Amino acid sequence: MVMKNLPGLLLALAAVLVPLVYGGNGYIMGLMVSGLIVAGVALAWALLGNLGGMVSFGHAAFFGVGAYASALLSAKAGLPVPLSLLAGGVVAALSSLAMLPALRLSGPYFALAILAYAHIFKILATELSWLTGGSAGFARFPILPTIAGIDLSSRIGSYWLLVVMVGLCLLAYRAVKASHVGTALRAMAESEDATRVVGVNATLLKAWMLLLSAFITGLFGAMNAHIINFLEPDYAFSGNWSVLPIIAAIFGGYRTILGPVAGAIAIYLFDQLVAKAILPVGHQIILGVLLAGMILIAPNGLFGLFGAKKKGAAHAAA
Repeated sequence: MVMKNLPGLLLALAAVLVPLVYGGNGYIMGLMVSGLIVAGVALAWALLGNLGGMVSFGHAAFFGVGAYASALLSAKAGLPVPLSLLAGGVVAALSSLAMLPALRLSGPYFALAILAYAHIFKILATELSWLTGGSAGFARFPILPTIAGIDLSSRIGSYWLLVVMVGLCLLAYRAVKASHVGTALRAMAESEDATRVVGVNATLLKAWMLLLSAFITGLFGAMNAHIINFLEPDYAFSGNWSVLPIIAAIFGGYRTILGPVAGAIAIYLFDQLVAKAILPVGHQIILGVLLAGMILIAPNGLFGLFGAKKKGAAHAAA
């Protein structure tokens, strides 16, 4: 039982140790905050890709919509930031309703359709300059508040807020996977036609996964907006918010629950601390080589490799 929960215990221990060891280092804590945001989006992407069976190249759409929704609601409607964060997730989920026709597509066609939606939202954010500030950017919105004496706008405060939010999303992912919905989704991944025959509404299940994935992504987009306190379309809808979570989820093991989170932290820190030092311009090439190597060595990612080793040890002991 302990061995089964060992990866989760190690991640929890690391989460506690980081502020104790690096709490005084603003640069490292800033990297950890950004890494946790990528982790949240990677988890949302993996939820859609693993349980929903849909690969998305356009999660930047939900990230940007959530960011702008929260910033605008807090600045222009006077909504308290905690509520605007949740509203950002809700608006991102509602924006995914426009993508429901794409559920008729599968494989690369669905992925490309979602990518097109991301570009559409980016264009809208640029053109609606009277609302979003357009390409000039939007900055006059509140930062994260102080709650119970904890300044959430500080590096330490933002870090703990994101740790809690990632933890809650992990629990939600686990609950969905263990539910009857999760069972139906796994069966649907094996044979969608067979599940339709027994009365499972595959389209409805996919729609729910898309909504949930969009909500989580929009929530982290909203938190990121209030942390950096500035938005402009090229940043909010940047392709990095689609690509980095995919690399992170695949590297860590997108078919596992903890894999996307661990992969996101590892990939982001490696990119910022190692890859940039080796190749300041075009350092993403190194990430591509690293990902290709991981796919060749361990197609199921780091956590898949860990699981395979545990099974191998169990068989050897038997």
